[in-house]
Amino acid sequence: MGLGLRLLSVWTPRGLLLRELAVLDGRTTRALDGLVATHAPAAVATLAPHAPPSSGSLEERRDAMATAHEARIAALTAAVGRERAVNLARVELFRVGLEVGGEARARLGVGDSAEDLVRAARVLYRVLGIDFRVERHGAGGWVMRVDRCALARRYSDATCLALSATDEGVVRGLDPRASMAFEERLAAGAPACVARIHLREADRP
Repeated sequence: MGLGLRLLSVWTPRGLLLRELAVLDGRTTRALDGLVATHAPAAVATLAPHAPPSSGSLEERRDAMATAHEARIAALTAAVGRERAVNLARVELFRVGLEVGGEARARLGVGDSAEDLVRAARVLYRVLGIDFRVERHGAGGWVMRVDRCALARRYSDATCLALSATDEGVVRGLDPRASMAFEERLAAGAPACVARIHLREADRP
């Protein structure tokens, strides 16, 4: 693990947080816009164009992103139904997360250890106002518990379920051996988000 990643996992400069948030905002919202244009074209004109704020706090920018996500998932749901809307979004957003995670792996200097994976995930989740802890669970497995998520208060259950695929893709991008799946979510009324992470031939984080 590089010294840079170790330091960033402890303290991340605001400028880096803003840049990473802009990347996630732009890519996820564009992906959802593409789905709406394809599967709910009549709704395109009803959606407010999303221009990520160029100023303001991290919280304000996160809220603007979450509002855009919520509106687009709602438009898809109205057009094709909840189940199909979520499934369509999850496929596309996993792909987006995979790309973002792969780029972050190179940019942050993420190595092949589970410790690096967790530290890099901590940096990226800090961008979204998410606090988590990781506990070992069996051979090569961990449980991640999210006690605070700044997006949960803005997301419906359907939007949270759809956007969680981005997180799962990011984890795979950070380490191609890793897989993550959420089992419980704050937006669905659970006391915490809970995800299981498996890392083939894993080290202890």
